[in-house]
Amino acid sequence: MKKLMVTAALGAVMGLAAGAASAGTIEDVKAKGFVQCGVSQGLPGFSNPDDKGNWTGLDVDVCRAVAAAVFGDASKVKYTPLSAKERFTALQSGEIDMLSRNTTWTATRDTALGLNFAGVNYYDGQGFMVRKSLGVSSALELSGAAVCTNTGTTTELNVADYFRSHKMPYEIVAFEKSDEVVQAYNAGRCDVYTTDASGLYAQRLKLTKPDEHIVLPEIISKEPLGPVVRQGDDQWFNLVKWSLFAMVNAEEMGVTSANVDEMKKSTNPAIRRLLGVEGKFGENMGVSNDWAFNIVKQVGNYGEAFDRNVGPKTPLGIARGVNALWSKGGIQYAPPIR
Repeated sequence: MKKLMVTAALGAVMGLAAGAASAGTIEDVKAKGFVQCGVSQGLPGFSNPDDKGNWTGLDVDVCRAVAAAVFGDASKVKYTPLSAKERFTALQSGEIDMLSRNTTWTATRDTALGLNFAGVNYYDGQGFMVRKSLGVSSALELSGAAVCTNTGTTTELNVADYFRSHKMPYEIVAFEKSDEVVQAYNAGRCDVYTTDASGLYAQRLKLTKPDEHIVLPEIISKEPLGPVVRQGDDQWFNLVKWSLFAMVNAEEMGVTSANVDEMKKSTNPAIRRLLGVEGKFGENMGVSNDWAFNIVKQVGNYGEAFDRNVGPKTPLGIARGVNALWSKGGIQYAPPIR
C-alpha cells in the first residue's frame, strides 16, 4: 500500500510538472496582456527606475524586446525588482515570466535550478573598487582587507578563490540588497567593494563622492550576463533567445530604429528574413512575422541599446570592449535567421 501511495504521489507531481511545461508561457503572457519581468532593485545602466517609476537599462531593453515581439508594443512590461537572493525563486515559482537582471550564466544555474539561460546580453567579469586614499593600485595589494559584496551571488565564491589562491587573508562583509552593500562601503564599513565590473561603474554613481573611488585593473572571473527563463517551455525559451539575437543581428546588418522602415525595402535576403518580409520565422515562435521589425523599431538594435544605457556617452562611460560585434573585435555573435 505504501509503495502504491508513493507511486501515485510521484505520478501526481510529474503530472503537475508536465502540465506546467505544456501550459505555454506565451499564451499566459498574451492572456494577461504584459510580460512580467524580474529586474534588479536599481542598477544604473542595466535596470533602474526613475522617480516616476519608469524603468530603463540594458537588461530592461531585453524585457521590452520580448514585449515588442509578443504584442508589437515594447511598453507592455511590468517589472518586479528582485534581490540576488530572491531572483531564482521568483522565476521558479512563476511569479515572473523571465528574469533579466545582471545574472551570471553558470553550469549549476543552468542545470540544477530548473532554469535556462537564453543568451548573453553583456559579457562581464568581477572586479574590485577601492578609495583612492587607500593608495592601492592592484588587487594583489588587498591582503587583510574587509570586502563588501552581495549574498546569493557568484561573487562570494570568486572572492574566496582569488584570495585563497594568492594566500591573502580577508574578511567578507555581505548583504542581501545591493543598496545595502553600497551604503556599507560608502560608510567605510569595508575597504573594498566587489561585484561585476559593470556593477562597480554603476554603483559608483551612488557614492557620496564618486570621483574619490577607482576600479582596480584586475578582472578575476568570467561573468556572462543574460536573460533567464524556466525549463520546460521551449517556445518561450526560443522567443526570449531570438529576441536578443534579433537585436544583435540587426546591428550587424546595419538595421537601426531610424532606418528600419526603409530597410524593409532591402534586397538583402538576410535583412528581409530579419524584418519579416520573407519567411515565417515569427509564426514558428507563436508571434507575428514582423516580431523582429517591432523590436528594432521600438527598442533598437544591440548597439543602440548599449550606447543609450551604458556606453561612452553615458554616466557609466563603458567602452564596447568584448561586447563589440565579432566583426569588430568583440565576441557578440548571434546565429542567423534563416
